[in-house]
Amino acid sequence: MQDPQLFLAVFLGSKESPRMKAWNALSDEARRAREQEGMGAWKAWVEKHQAAIVEMGGPLGKTKSIGERGIHDTTNGLAAFTVVRSASHEDAAKMFEAHPHFTIFPGESVEVMPILPIPGA
Repeated sequence: MQDPQLFLAVFLGSKESPRMKAWNALSDEARRAREQEGMGAWKAWVEKHQAAIVEMGGPLGKTKSIGERGIHDTTNGLAAFTVVRSASHEDAAKMFEAHPHFTIFPGESVEVMPILPIPGA
């Protein structure tokens, strides 16, 4: 078995997606019920994978972009992140199959990538 390595899971979604538009069209009561269902399912996911979760992470707020031209506000599809430990990239990805981010909440996907060592460190 390969030594476990770290993987960054990035939760993606768009405020303009059909899923988000349908979510926003729900009544307040229906949306609250879905939120409660989703948080219960998310908590169950965390409990199931607790041994592999290195950093729970959390939701991401508004974005500032910094480059040669300075700092400006921007938008992107990044919604949240989590760091997990797994023996393989495939196994890390499988942890997020049927995740409440996109099965209950209006998120679109979760992307999982290895966290690589810093070259020359």
